[in-house]
Amino acid sequence: MASSLTCAGVVWALLSFLCAAASCVGFFMPYWLLGSQMDKSVSFGTFRRCAYPVRDEERQATVMLEQCGRYASFQGIPSLEWRICTVVTGVGCGLLLLVALTALMGCCISDLISRTIGRVAGGIQFVGGLLIGSGCALYPLGWDSEEVRQTCSNSSDQFVLGSCEIGWAYYCTGSGAAAAMLVCTWLACFAGKKQKHYPY
Repeated sequence: MASSLTCAGVVWALLSFLCAAASCVGFFMPYWLLGSQMDKSVSFGTFRRCAYPVRDEERQATVMLEQCGRYASFQGIPSLEWRICTVVTGVGCGLLLLVALTALMGCCISDLISRTIGRVAGGIQFVGGLLIGSGCALYPLGWDSEEVRQTCSNSSDQFVLGSCEIGWAYYCTGSGAAAAMLVCTWLACFAGKKQKHYPY
């Protein structure tokens, strides 16, 4: 099986896949922000939430439904900042995934990744990582929403956690993006083999 990648290119392909997987898993999981409400653990992502209050008509009381799910609509996401974060981070994850899958195909297909294509792919990875990093930076701006304040003992504000804490999915998303921007972008410059020039 012929490869269009150098040894550095194979490392780039594998690392690109790991970075994209880390960012995508972290983005999808609703464990960016952790807190509690009504003595139940509550967690938020950018577009998902675990445990939310519902009205129990039988008992005439509000109870916590311990399930995870998406918000009913895009407008249902608690803050404008989180909506922007969802779009920006989603596009960034898509770009990282596209480059990672192309790089993995380059391990099996000859003449797929040239030096120029590798450098362009590295540039796309840099942009994808930058978008995800921007999404991670925007996320704390939504901590002043009513939903988050109820979960964080009414003491949270923009860039102030209150009684809440940052969850593993936030770190997973951010570290995948940082590695893609710093390491993968650099490795991409050395990923492709020089094209053979035929005399005809």
